[in-house]
Amino acid sequence: MTARLKSLDHLVLTVADLWDTIRFYRDALGMEPVAFRGADGADRWALSFGAQKINLHQKGQEFEPKAQVATPGSADLCFLSDTPLERWLAHFADHDVAVVEGPVRRTGATGPIVSLYLRDPDGNLIEVSNRA
Repeated sequence: MTARLKSLDHLVLTVADLWDTIRFYRDALGMEPVAFRGADGADRWALSFGAQKINLHQKGQEFEPKAQVATPGSADLCFLSDTPLERWLAHFADHDVAVVEGPVRRTGATGPIVSLYLRDPDGNLIEVSNRA
């Protein structure tokens, strides 16, 4: 096969409450909220981190085209961090974010990782991991 993908540019989360989601990802995970103008001229929001972003769709006001079943709380996302998990645990405690599991050993895209699991305001499963 000669056609190959290089990387993930962005993904989209459908959310029940745009501002609750922005606050959570900004405060708990350190992502930067970014306002932008969509190709259709509409004002939109994204969460930026590293060279990636998460575009946000407010439930019931999604942009076309969208997922066939755009549902808040259906994602399971893993984020890599160079910050030690012990510091993440303290950070989450400072922000009243419950860790539902971890640290636990898992297998990431390029090898072993150690992960913490938590949930965002919509119930999406969020994994914060260090390479093992």
